[in-house]
Amino acid sequence: MKINDHLPLLVKILCFIFPALPALGQSTDWPQWRGPHRDGKAAAQALLQEWPAEGPKLKWTFRDCGVGYSAFSIVGDQLFTMGLEEGQCFVIALKPSDGSEIWRSPIGPAAKEDAYLMGWGGGPRSTPTVDGDHLYALSDTGVLACLKTADGELVWKVSLVDDFGGSIPKWGYSESALIDGDRVIVTPGGKNFMIGLDKQTGKQIWGSEGIEAKAQYASVIKHTVDGITFYVTASNPGLIAVDATSGKQVFADTGTANGVAVIPTPIATGDLVYHTSAYDAGNTLVKLAKGEAGTLAVEPVYSLSKESKSMENHHGGVVLVDGVIYGFTKTNRGNWMAQDFQTGDTLWMESVGKTRSGSIAFADGRLYCYGDQDGSVVLAEPSRNGLVTKGKLVLPEQTSIDRGKGAIWAHPVIAGQTLFLRDQDLVFAFDLTP
Repeated sequence: MKINDHLPLLVKILCFIFPALPALGQSTDWPQWRGPHRDGKAAAQALLQEWPAEGPKLKWTFRDCGVGYSAFSIVGDQLFTMGLEEGQCFVIALKPSDGSEIWRSPIGPAAKEDAYLMGWGGGPRSTPTVDGDHLYALSDTGVLACLKTADGELVWKVSLVDDFGGSIPKWGYSESALIDGDRVIVTPGGKNFMIGLDKQTGKQIWGSEGIEAKAQYASVIKHTVDGITFYVTASNPGLIAVDATSGKQVFADTGTANGVAVIPTPIATGDLVYHTSAYDAGNTLVKLAKGEAGTLAVEPVYSLSKESKSMENHHGGVVLVDGVIYGFTKTNRGNWMAQDFQTGDTLWMESVGKTRSGSIAFADGRLYCYGDQDGSVVLAEPSRNGLVTKGKLVLPEQTSIDRGKGAIWAHPVIAGQTLFLRDQDLVFAFDLTP
């Protein structure tokens, strides 16, 4: 018998012995806000598909992240987040393997009491973006800093307010910088609505033209339709997309416009862009096609308001999985929800515990639904027919820091077969190895 005849059996044996190993050379990093592609999805990795009754094993707890709602970026054996302590906003690096601290570096002073409304909690809200040997972090007052990942050494920093005429949003700057080639893309707001800085020097090399709108809380994503590459974000007027070369507006949509706060990051796939917002906005899906003079024509697919009892996501984001949008809606006093992406139809809504809002991520065929009140994470199988629960964990403890009116708002992150959760100064790592 030839050796090739035994290959199928050999493959099965190897898969049985090494089920949890990632593909050779495959990265399981989470290098920026909402993961490798800014869509709330983790890199491919083998994870527990169902949790025991007590939840996955706690690997470690770190207790000194300070005040703030920043989530994590994870590259190799470094985890980065931000916090506020002793009057300074800082970036901190931990070892994701054991939670030990590597370094922390201040990037600017704490916000003054009247800088923005702090009744829902102060401190940084954005997630550092890692690009090679450097990271880029934005404070709640608009200080954008470039640091070396190895030791936290400051390379450069600028102020979106003092240097570019921006103004601090009502609840603080919250977006996470986008790295695109040699540019760092951020949104100061105002006449310099969106800018691109040289990532090595911090000098402006690109900017939007003819757009004046307030900075809000969404983060920019990059996408291409019919040969037109653009950056798209959201502000009070709704979706705003800017040509990545000329800086001119290529399209806009008012489906999620509101006068209070626009927070969730848009989702783009193919020729479609989806967005949702709270404060009576709802959600919208637009179809794009090449228009006139370098613009994109917008065809509304649906625009569903609060009255539609549809997705009205506050700040926890949504994910798109197999044609379904999953996330937390404020509808009916708050529910986890599934929505058909193509039609906008509500597939189901389900309440879990005392959650008023929740953030979400997707990894290895499972949804991670993080509630903001009881510190619970529900593991669920994506389904069009209801919330199919595959496990639940509750944080072993919650912060003693006074959040004011705020709650547990840092998003969950999955990298290196580990689930990372934060509640202000506390960081927890849970083992998801099968």
